[in-house]
Amino acid sequence: MPALTKILVANRGEIAIRVFRTARELGIGTVAVYSEADRDRLHVAVADEAYLLGPGPASESYLRADTIVEVALRAGADSVHPGYGFLAENAEFARRVEAAGLTWIGPPPEAIEAMGSKIAARERMRAAGVPVVPGTTQPATSVEDVLEAAAEVGYPIAVKASAGGGGKGLRIARAADEVERAFETARREGEAYFADAAAYVERYLDDPRHVEVQILADSHGNVIHLGERDCTIQRRHQKLVEETPSPAVDAELRARIGGIAIDAARAVGYRSAGTIEGLLDTDGSYYFLEMNTRVQVEHTVTEVVTGIDIVREQIQVAAGEPLSVTQQEVELRGHALECRINAEDVSRAFLPSPGRITAYREPAGIGVRVDSGVRAGDEISDLYDPMIAKLIVHDVDREHARKRMLRALEEFVIEGPTTLLGFHRALLESPCFVDGGTCRGVVESQELAQRAQELDQLSHQRAGVGTSADGRPAGVSTRDRVVAVEIDGRRHEVRLHAAEPPWAELARRHRERSRGLVSEETGAVTSPMQGTVLSVAVGDGDAVSTGDLICVVEAMKMENEIVSHADGVIAELAVAAGEPVSNGQIICVIASA
Repeated sequence: MPALTKILVANRGEIAIRVFRTARELGIGTVAVYSEADRDRLHVAVADEAYLLGPGPASESYLRADTIVEVALRAGADSVHPGYGFLAENAEFARRVEAAGLTWIGPPPEAIEAMGSKIAARERMRAAGVPVVPGTTQPATSVEDVLEAAAEVGYPIAVKASAGGGGKGLRIARAADEVERAFETARREGEAYFADAAAYVERYLDDPRHVEVQILADSHGNVIHLGERDCTIQRRHQKLVEETPSPAVDAELRARIGGIAIDAARAVGYRSAGTIEGLLDTDGSYYFLEMNTRVQVEHTVTEVVTGIDIVREQIQVAAGEPLSVTQQEVELRGHALECRINAEDVSRAFLPSPGRITAYREPAGIGVRVDSGVRAGDEISDLYDPMIAKLIVHDVDREHARKRMLRALEEFVIEGPTTLLGFHRALLESPCFVDGGTCRGVVESQELAQRAQELDQLSHQRAGVGTSADGRPAGVSTRDRVVAVEIDGRRHEVRLHAAEPPWAELARRHRERSRGLVSEETGAVTSPMQGTVLSVAVGDGDAVSTGDLICVVEAMKMENEIVSHADGVIAELAVAAGEPVSNGQIICVIASA
């Protein structure tokens, strides 16, 4: 197979830049694609060439398989790297790429298909002798099916979309009266995000560790693992902090679960980089959970402890070369941590916090790595994932890495949207994290949120940034102005740096004040974010109790349940499924019964 000469990355932001960097080191040209909303993003400027994905909803641009393949051919690319998310685990997209005569930098479409359905994957792994979490291997087609399965495996149960991932399509039912909502939500998310409403049931393990194993495989029969990553600390089943090695895994267990991962990869004829995700129970049992047939967000921590460039291995394997290392040559050196720096407000239950980044300064120094796709002046859009950057540190052991991460978090300056910088500092200072625990019940606690807000305020004060009454930064920024010309869909640009006009921040504040948030004293239930109403659980005249579900609002690819704040009767219901909703918009009024 000839060496690759030009790679199109069918993705955006930090992962696109991550792939571009390795490609450049290999002497390979790079092509970016971008949506209307991403015209001025960093990945567009970093690539050798960049192409607009055409008109239409920006939220769907990176899902247009036919357009992406057409752009790759027009740009003269000979290969496509999917990054993660979007089309990365889409077998049909992989087939389209290969049918066009392009090299697919990823696993065989058949392997993607085999592991893309969690139901089929569970059955395949069980047949191969890989341990799986007790549960069903057939789709649940009704609430009755779920109740029957729950009676067999016992509560609590996890109801999962067969094609789900990244926390999407996963709901927990701790008792029979929670089954219907869990089942309907899992199916809805599976359909919305993965075009597959099939769902199945697993026993929900009580406080396990989420431990995954990085594998690499080539077309010459070589399959190796690069050790484990501990991804236990999550919110809403989405990862926040990752580390390697796991505090709960010793050399013997590492060899055992590494062997399980290799067996799982061989069972589907895998090639390229992939991750076997599993659950480590409190009794030491390890269960196959799912396989992610792509590079993971958290691949970075494995890279810094092994010294192996996982993306380079992907590219070389796709070009027909064997892996550059053997299992005997893999060595874990020191300890690494990754914190996902998201535009989220921990004081508001991790609600997305889109907005313009008015100032941005990354930490540096020995053992510090930042993978990011933003700069000062960029807008964190509500169309995509709210991640701003990944902060990775490496040191000789876990405690040294923890202290280095705290130093790097304190150095990191992001003004504008509310971020998780303070949250991560508060978490890494907490006794549960210091002790290497799972931090169950701590991550989403009010105490941690309060400490996070205090640390954010101190950081703004040290940086000389004014803060509003609720601790958010205020001030005037510079603005990047881009004069862009697109010729035959290819972007050419001139970038100008200018001070933001003095009235800009005042205008933003005015918009915030004019949103019309309504006090709960009026009985009004308002939307805490801008988004889309996915479902409405009540109607006018329905009686509700405190905590009852009113509706589900999707914002930045996360579902948020809006619940009643009081006992009463629904009146003046103002939303319907499928409709957009703005921040502060009245959803309904809870009238006295």
